Amino acid sequence: MKDVSMRSLQFAIPVRVRSSDGLPIEEIYGIEQALDLLAEWPAGRQGKLYQAAFNACFGASVGVTDVEEACRAFSALCRVSGVMAKDMMWQPAGRRNAGKRLSA
Repeated sequence: MKDVSMRSLQFAIPVRVRSSDGLPIEEIYGIEQALDLLAEWPAGRQGKLYQAAFNACFGASVGVTDVEEACRAFSALCRVSGVMAKDMMWQPAGRRNAGKRLSA
């Protein structure tokens, strides 16, 4: 098991979430905040994606999972669940150039 410091548990880019309309956007900077949010996740919405995010974040907290892997799992849960801030949503690779003409 790796030596895990708080600094090493920070995400490269914070995950921006909004728990419901009208509430301010919250930035999740690392594993500890992600685990706090996951602890408050409604029991009725704790499916496979939630479990994958929780396992990855917990694994990162004890040094057995890569922090960025945990961030990706947490981000996927937030995106699919609709809590990710709209400014963090991105287009699939195939749609980035939609409507743009490529020169030969």
